[in-house]
Amino acid sequence: MHLHLKKPLAFFDLETTGTNTCHDRIVELSFVKVLPGGETIIKTMKINPTIPIPLESSLIHGIYDADVATAPPFKNIAKELAKFLEGCDLGGYNIIRFDVPVLVEEFLRAGVDFEVSHRKLIDAQKIFHMMEKRTLAAAFKFYCNQDLDGAHSAEVDTKATFEVLKAQIAMYDGQTVVDNLGKPCGKIENNMETLHQLTAEGVVDLAGRMAYNRDGIEIFNFGKHKGKVVSEVFKVEPSYYDWMMNSDFPLDTKRKLTQIKLKEFTKIK
Repeated sequence: MHLHLKKPLAFFDLETTGTNTCHDRIVELSFVKVLPGGETIIKTMKINPTIPIPLESSLIHGIYDADVATAPPFKNIAKELAKFLEGCDLGGYNIIRFDVPVLVEEFLRAGVDFEVSHRKLIDAQKIFHMMEKRTLAAAFKFYCNQDLDGAHSAEVDTKATFEVLKAQIAMYDGQTVVDNLGKPCGKIENNMETLHQLTAEGVVDLAGRMAYNRDGIEIFNFGKHKGKVVSEVFKVEPSYYDWMMNSDFPLDTKRKLTQIKLKEFTKIK
């Protein structure tokens, strides 16, 4: 299908050091500039973020510090990239919430005024979510081929979810599940232990303020200590535990924090 373009549309994706749009940096970028006549121009390159790449991020996109050690920092390619994108609208997947803010921050740090207010932003994720609803009613229709009457009644929703799960197992039983990098991470089976591992494994606290790293150790999943081992943070900054316990965090998060702290205290004794 040929896109009807009045000016170039640059599809792009960024790999970064993390998910904080204000502070994290680009480690790889790729643009596919589609011209009104249908011609495409591709620009892909590694970027030295000038800060360490957390292991948790490297495990997702496969880019480590050594891979970008000799790559140029963003400031060195900012003007060239801005020229490449001159007169372009921007397209991508989830770009409005993440990629565009990160890109603009990088340009501003480099002293390049990259303005997006006059550009069209085309986000395929938005269209996906608008057209393929992710509500329980939509799942019930898709998996069970029935309309959900009385949605948002607790009993109706609960019964519908039960039927959806049974239909999912019937439809996907034995199929391999892959992660964002295309690596197998399990199979759908009529086994609750298997389904738990696929849907809830790795949960430390229900609010997601902590997570497990690849060694099964609790790490912070937010703030200035994101990616750091919780018990190690408490050793070097004991006041951080007190701050969290006295702040507006869920009681479940505070309970897990205390369990981690007590576990480390017991080891010391």
